[in-house]
Amino acid sequence: MDIREYLVDILLTVVMIVSSLVLVTRFWQDIIIAVATGLMILALGGLLLSLNIKMRHLERSVVIRERLLRTNLEEISGRMQDKYDMALSHLDELIGEFSKRAYK
Repeated sequence: MDIREYLVDILLTVVMIVSSLVLVTRFWQDIIIAVATGLMILALGGLLLSLNIKMRHLERSVVIRERLLRTNLEEISGRMQDKYDMALSHLDELIGEFSKRAYK
């Protein structure tokens, strides 16, 4: 995991935690509620970070799978073209033999 990719998300999570702690301590002056709110916001931020990481992994796997399908399709297309050319050449040979027999 490259930390630079997620630096903005981590910074926003820290801002969410600090702002929630400041908001709760300003209104109720109770440390237990402030800590519980901070933990709740930390869990929410962690959940969002985890979701972001999973989405990036999913995106990478989709790109890899798309490349794999593309190369497989190109390979199959090449094989089909070879078989088509071989069938045409065989058909041309058969037509040539029949035309030679017909003129005899």
